[in-house]
Amino acid sequence: MREAYHDQLGHLADQLADMCGMAGVAMERATTSLLGADLALAEQVIGDDTKIDDVRADIEEQAYALLALQAPVATDLRIVLAVIHAAESVERMGDLALHVAKAARRRHPNPVLPDTVRPYFSEMGRIAVELAREATDIIRTQDVARARSLEDADDAMDDLHRHLFTVIMDKDWAHGVPAAVDTTLLGRFYERFADHAVSVAKRTVFVVTGRMPGYHGSGSGAEST
Repeated sequence: MREAYHDQLGHLADQLADMCGMAGVAMERATTSLLGADLALAEQVIGDDTKIDDVRADIEEQAYALLALQAPVATDLRIVLAVIHAAESVERMGDLALHVAKAARRRHPNPVLPDTVRPYFSEMGRIAVELAREATDIIRTQDVARARSLEDADDAMDDLHRHLFTVIMDKDWAHGVPAAVDTTLLGRFYERFADHAVSVAKRTVFVVTGRMPGYHGSGSGAEST
């Protein structure tokens, strides 16, 4: 019975890792559709989003069953709680990739982004996919050092996101208000995707150490999700 129970815990983590990998693939495809005005790829991302939602629903069902039937404690309890919270973040990652794909579909056959900001989104897309892949590996390996280093890549995403505003607000911006709105919203989608990937990694640190990164005692809070 105990062996079967731990197999269930391991299966939960594997499902979460698979789900995170799916979100990374979704963002990779969404970015390609955005930059290449690829309608077929955008439609694929949109259609596949329900698969990510279904995995989250399955994870939550199993996790709550374990809480009810096994009453886990200590590390086992941390695993179950971390998986529940991380699955929510990963689902949001999928939703953000979905938003990018919908933007590509909405403007098709025209490109969504002016040429001046396309290089920024190419790099933001690369970082987002890399963060998702790292988070996937971190879930599987429970590597605390890698989890903590993930914030460096998130800082690079934040820098790009901030720089977009300087480009949009520049007096030489010649692409009009609709392009500025699209660029602003899309930049936010990538920035939030990265934040959620980091949140998933922080849950792994919590599983291993029992403390959320950045938590300094009662009243300070752990993190915002």
